[in-house]
Amino acid sequence: MGHLRVYTIADVIARFKRMQGYNVLFPMGWDAFGLPAENAAIERGVSPADWTRQNVGKMKEQLIGMNGDFDWSREFMTCDPDFYKHTQRIFLLLHEHGLAYQANSLVNYDPIDRTVLANEQVCVSGARLPCVVTDDKKVDSNGFSWRSGAKAKKVMLKQWFLRVTKYKAALLADLDHLSRDERWPERVLAMQRNWLGRSEGVVLTFSLSSPSGLQHRALKVFTTRPDTLVGVQYIALSASHPLVVTLAAEDPHLKEFVQQASQLSEDSKAGYLLPGIVAHNPLSLITDMPCCVSAPLPVYVAPYVLQDYGEGAVMGVPGHDTRDHEFWKVHRNASPIREVIKPVHETESLLLNDKSDRHELYTKPGMLTSICGKLAGWTSSEAADHIVQALSASDNLAERVENWRIRDWLISRQRYWGTPIPIIHCARCGAVPVPLEELPVKLPKVDGDWFRRKSGNPLESAEDWVKADCPQCRGPARRDTDTMDTFVDSSWYYMRFVDPHNADEPFSAQKADALLPVDIYLGGIEHAILHLLYARFISKFLASTQLWPAGGGKDNNAEPFQRLITQGMVHGKTYSDSRTGRFLRPEEIDYSTPSRPTIVATGEAPSISWEKMSKSKYNGVDPSKCMDVYGADVTRAHVLFQAPVNQVLEWDEERIVGIQRWFGRIWRLLDTLPAQMLQHQPRIPPIENLTAAELELYSTVQQTISSVTTSLSNTFALNTVISDLIKLTNTITSTSITNDAIRYYATSSLLRMLAPIAPAFCEECWECLHSATAGASIFTQSFPTANDAASPRKLSQPCAVQENGKLRFAVAIPAVPEDLLVNKDQSSLIAWVVAEIEKTPEGAKWRESRKERAWKRIVVVKGGKTVNFVG
Repeated sequence: MGHLRVYTIADVIARFKRMQGYNVLFPMGWDAFGLPAENAAIERGVSPADWTRQNVGKMKEQLIGMNGDFDWSREFMTCDPDFYKHTQRIFLLLHEHGLAYQANSLVNYDPIDRTVLANEQVCVSGARLPCVVTDDKKVDSNGFSWRSGAKAKKVMLKQWFLRVTKYKAALLADLDHLSRDERWPERVLAMQRNWLGRSEGVVLTFSLSSPSGLQHRALKVFTTRPDTLVGVQYIALSASHPLVVTLAAEDPHLKEFVQQASQLSEDSKAGYLLPGIVAHNPLSLITDMPCCVSAPLPVYVAPYVLQDYGEGAVMGVPGHDTRDHEFWKVHRNASPIREVIKPVHETESLLLNDKSDRHELYTKPGMLTSICGKLAGWTSSEAADHIVQALSASDNLAERVENWRIRDWLISRQRYWGTPIPIIHCARCGAVPVPLEELPVKLPKVDGDWFRRKSGNPLESAEDWVKADCPQCRGPARRDTDTMDTFVDSSWYYMRFVDPHNADEPFSAQKADALLPVDIYLGGIEHAILHLLYARFISKFLASTQLWPAGGGKDNNAEPFQRLITQGMVHGKTYSDSRTGRFLRPEEIDYSTPSRPTIVATGEAPSISWEKMSKSKYNGVDPSKCMDVYGADVTRAHVLFQAPVNQVLEWDEERIVGIQRWFGRIWRLLDTLPAQMLQHQPRIPPIENLTAAELELYSTVQQTISSVTTSLSNTFALNTVISDLIKLTNTITSTSITNDAIRYYATSSLLRMLAPIAPAFCEECWECLHSATAGASIFTQSFPTANDAASPRKLSQPCAVQENGKLRFAVAIPAVPEDLLVNKDQSSLIAWVVAEIEKTPEGAKWRESRKERAWKRIVVVKGGKTVNFVG
């Protein structure tokens, strides 16, 4: 159902733009590689290729059935060698530019399935690192593989990376470009900024000493809070810090702890005190500093410190950092905590509560306390600047730097169903790129039974495929058996649509310049970071090559997507047992009383919630079945009407009848139109010749056109489009106007505005409305444009008719001419207003019933909006 929603939204926008006269490219393809398909194939003992093609066929039937106007001439699958040949070529381009490289990386590894696992994403200081596997092969909260059940191991493997960090500055700076005119949602921009994680700080140098006299290199420690340096009470190192690795080789207890640490979570409070080693606060070398900074600092190895962030070493400030405080309480609880920062304003209380004399941890910048000696009373900003300046002048013990959370993109996957990495490993020549003329490096065919019998990566055991000649020395060599992360495919496949049949290049520069960047891109919020960030990286890289040298022009900054729309997920009604929390199958629910379903086994009421659709929760909906029952167009309109595009849609099939009834009213509306109108479409007369009621309907159409156009062009509030069109339908069907031209104009405008949403239904209605010109498609017509001069304020106004102060009826009359409003002679205004009232059906009927009545006076107020007949 989620696919139906996003493709319906895209199809509506594409059809709307075509009717506006744009040349629209609306292609369709299949992101077909990946672990979900491989796992499904394994469960069934079939080849992933066969399983994928079978599912693509089913999905294509659904998309055709939903009345999508896709350009199928550009269709491709990312698992087709004709496509991944170019993915491999882009990899080699990256390799040629030094942006694809191999390095050792600590990963979760399943010893039974013999493949890398994922924690979905790895957490670093509250951020997420985009260098880990994000497929469905995961480790659960207890560190076990979800599929094999084996305890995952942390192992060091040689992996392929893409050097995303080279483009980190551009990726961050150009978010400002994407924020202009709300091109990208602010939520997505904020998520990417956080993921990139640029921070300015200082690298401080802490010297080390040992009673044994052994010399160790000084520690480099990154911090964003040099103002808290007086409060440092320990140093913590990552388990993979070079000093730890060196010491572990001689210390069996440390070695054992390091091995155990790899299995601990990042919020673990575990720690190993390095014996015989202490660190020294660099402030101890500065004169006039408080004596407490001269105290030696214990050095710990702690799992919460990650080597990838900063220098793999942190300074522990238990008085002003929550994590450091918790660690200190575990390991040095008897030692007092040094508080060196206090609030600037005394109104900021440090007390946890009135019943406690313990102080709340103050983690914000503030003012330095009396313990800081001559720095006491300085603000955090003043103290930080002074400390950095003093240490920089003292043997360069402090250096201002910027730090980033983002890490290079790990793309290696030890699995079969992905793009093979086009590298050959030679004992003599090293890692050698496969020559371009030998691309694609195709996946070997693997019997489906292999997946049922064995575990691990079948490429490793495909000896005939693995063995190769080195392209340089022609000696014996072996192919790389890793495949690429599927995000590599999706990072550039949108570009392939501009030139999908090009056998020689991923796409031609000429066609890329003509059609890129993408004008409107739709996707779920779950892709806000990884997929979109990697697509931006690849786009910027390709703009530095001959493939797309224009990069979309100087004002585009080589960005791939000009406008981004993120649609919400689709949630289904979910039933569960309130006692056990177990999700219930549909057959376990008794729907005899729809408003009060019960559990068949117990007769009790189930817990009802709206959850993301999934097989495990038994709340999925097959869109094909829904379209079979209600029709594709009714289903499309219901999907759009139920929720704003960017919000969660709670699928409720019971409400779809409202859309059905609306379509029925439109169909019956056609039956009320005179036969001569259907044969000869009348022209609308000049606006000044219309009656007030006709003006009212005409202006309502203009309002609707303006609102719908804005929603489809700018706000993408497609649910309000449906609402506006329902209101217009009600106005047309309830009018008593007999002017064929106005009725035809209103009805044809309604159908043209509804056509992008309900294409088949509107095509049928259009044919009925134009029986004399059968064969002309509604999509050959232009989308209605609003007459800006025809606003309700300019065309008509309400008029309340009273007798002796009592309201009798209200009508719409033309707006009073300006010259009558400024004329001091009220007689002309009164005569004009009364004449317009009598032209209306209500006014004519009222006049006939009062023809014997003589009025003493007639009072017109509020510019003709109220008329009181007194007599």
